[in-house]
Amino acid sequence: MTTKASATWNPEAYLRFKRLRLRPALDLIRALPALPEGPIVDLGCGSGSVGEALAGFGRPLMGVDNSEEMLAEAQKTGVYDTLTQTDISTWSGETAPALIFSNAALQWVPNHADILPRLVNELAPGGVLALQVPHQNHAPSHHIWKSLAEEFWPGRIDFDDGPSVLPPANYYHLLGPLGDLSLWETEYYQVLEPADTGHPVRRFTESTYGLPILQKLEPAEKERLIQAYEAVIGSAYPSGEDGTVLFPFRRMFMILTRS
Repeated sequence: MTTKASATWNPEAYLRFKRLRLRPALDLIRALPALPEGPIVDLGCGSGSVGEALAGFGRPLMGVDNSEEMLAEAQKTGVYDTLTQTDISTWSGETAPALIFSNAALQWVPNHADILPRLVNELAPGGVLALQVPHQNHAPSHHIWKSLAEEFWPGRIDFDDGPSVLPPANYYHLLGPLGDLSLWETEYYQVLEPADTGHPVRRFTESTYGLPILQKLEPAEKERLIQAYEAVIGSAYPSGEDGTVLFPFRRMFMILTRS
């Protein structure tokens, strides 16, 4: 996982919802076209949750991430031929890959207009760039973190170093001239089980979108923000009688085959 902020990732918190986070990656893999010869790069591999599925292609598999904590988890999977700790926004490979695969990572790096064409140029002829990013920033689950922090500490937190994506049309005009592009969105209706403490949506988002915000706060401030989030999130995502919550989550997908 790579962020614009210097956030410290917590693999345990992130993996609490491993099954739900993995499904979009598997859907993206199922949509891939035939690949040319060459290795596969899992860009922003995080804890390596997609590694086993990517290893199924039978190609050399490289994992790239800047989080030492996450790479330690990826190492435990035993499926990566190499693991490299570096910023995914500046990564460059020695061998042209058949596939650069990025699952829920590129939203954490800026300058997509520069990074994505450069990644396409890294590919082998006929190689594939496949990525998935959350497109959820304006949903209550995410926006409430930001709006409350702005209310409590106006102008103090730089939200530009949080996750962000461009409008779909921007990606179409950016990547369309570089190859055969498929671009789509899917909204997943995720069922979140009751959490041990707190609202399930808070537990889901505090380890991703909310993480850079929370890590900029003092302990008492962090607790204040969490309590305020808990006080309002249930109105947007009500719990059922059994404590489960239906959590719609939108994701954007792109597959580009290099010309």
